[in-house]
Amino acid sequence: MTDKPAPSTASGTDTSQSLAQRGSNRSAQPANQAFRDFIGSGWGPRPEGLPPLSQAAPWAARRRAALGALFPGERLVLPAGTLKVRNNDCDYRFRPHSAFAHLAGTGTDFEPDAVLVLEPLTAPGTPVPPDTPSHEAVLYFRPRASRSSEEFYADPRYGELWVGVRPSVEEVEASTGIRCAHVDTLPDALAKDAGADGVQLRVIAEADENVTALVNTTRQAAGLATDQAATEADARLAEAASELRLVKDAWEVEQLRHAVEVTRAGFDDLIRSIPRAVAHWRGERVLEGAFGAVARQEGNGLGYDTIAAAGNHANTLHWIVNDGQVRPGEMVLVDAGAEVDSLYTADVTRTIPVDGRFTAPQRRVYEAVLEAADAAFERAGHSGTRFRDLHAAAMEVLARHLYNWGLLPEGVTAQDTLAPEGQYHRRWMVHGTSHHLGLDVHDCAQARREMYVDALLEPGMCFTIEPGLYFRADDLRVPAELRGMAVRIEDDVVVNEDGSVERLTAGIPRTADDVEAWVSGLLS
Repeated sequence: MTDKPAPSTASGTDTSQSLAQRGSNRSAQPANQAFRDFIGSGWGPRPEGLPPLSQAAPWAARRRAALGALFPGERLVLPAGTLKVRNNDCDYRFRPHSAFAHLAGTGTDFEPDAVLVLEPLTAPGTPVPPDTPSHEAVLYFRPRASRSSEEFYADPRYGELWVGVRPSVEEVEASTGIRCAHVDTLPDALAKDAGADGVQLRVIAEADENVTALVNTTRQAAGLATDQAATEADARLAEAASELRLVKDAWEVEQLRHAVEVTRAGFDDLIRSIPRAVAHWRGERVLEGAFGAVARQEGNGLGYDTIAAAGNHANTLHWIVNDGQVRPGEMVLVDAGAEVDSLYTADVTRTIPVDGRFTAPQRRVYEAVLEAADAAFERAGHSGTRFRDLHAAAMEVLARHLYNWGLLPEGVTAQDTLAPEGQYHRRWMVHGTSHHLGLDVHDCAQARREMYVDALLEPGMCFTIEPGLYFRADDLRVPAELRGMAVRIEDDVVVNEDGSVERLTAGIPRTADDVEAWVSGLLS
């Protein structure tokens, strides 16, 4: 059978195909059985043997146990998410939802449309004895199809000839230590024993709208709530999954160390590219590209869009356009982090003098910000410190400098501006000083305030310290010599078991003298 033109109306509009079907018009796939027999034959065996258990597997199992213990007798549904359309039939590279990645331990690219389900091992309302598992994990995904299937050659989403060899059920079980099943069996698994007097369901609703819709359909069929009560139940699961990441285990900390190492290498290459950036009409993108190449070569890619902001662009906090020139005599604020294959990311900011030397006004601002960062770091090491205290420590330093420079309103002291009714100093630093870091650059964002901002620091917490000062070119309240410059210094830290605080980014130069030596050394 040959392809034939689709019928059309007199106006030229095709009425036989939906818009969704028309993307396939650019090519035709053979559909005859003889071709399918031919393309499915003559292939050598796939590599024998199963992959070793992932290093993340035992850690992920502990995390699943901790989450499951919060919801005994309930079925917990954690989707990896689906591919997201970039344009037309082109998708963005897939990255699994962070809650899924944390609990499955699968890392890079696994697996569009997969769903991790924690199946209750006890009846609702039945106490779980100590040291007894409350749930069994089951990982639903679409394993590879046979080479004789149409999927093998014709499916651009799952086909082996399109996306490469995908894993089998046995391979994923061997790698993760999790029982696996075909995703087509998920609807029946969710419906099993569900009901008002049976199993309740919770889902990470934001991860995959199709899975969320399936859960709600299952709830409705089982007579379970689908209204605000269901929304609140799902929100509690998302909250718990987020709070589970507030304290990192030893494996996660090592992943962050690795991400920092790759980030340092990226900064080195970025600095080496400064001469080329200065010569280019969009020099910021030269810097961005230099860092991104290292992040992709040595890790999974970027943890977030790189900020490479030269001169006054650095006063736009989330400047990711990166289309400006890099000029001698200015500074470049670079906020960048490499995401490694485990999906953990660093988050580092350095403010770099283009010429390798700070001017006197630049150094004055730089030293003030560095002092604020050091004050927050020092406060973090005190017993009884709460997360919010890091910001307060940095603000005390910046308020004092701004007062000494005469920038606060007349009659307002450094102490006055720190009061809730003051806050004038925040004109020049409107963001917070710290955030948790891990699988997400702003990790644990769905945690409750009392578990995050108001919480005591404890071993395993990983976070940033990133004060800054921002003097826009059009800010008439600052001296002309400061206008158009910005400084931010951001480090990644971890609280150790003994309560001490360690800079994971200690190997990336941060004092003014060390930054000058770093830049000058790489450019010499």
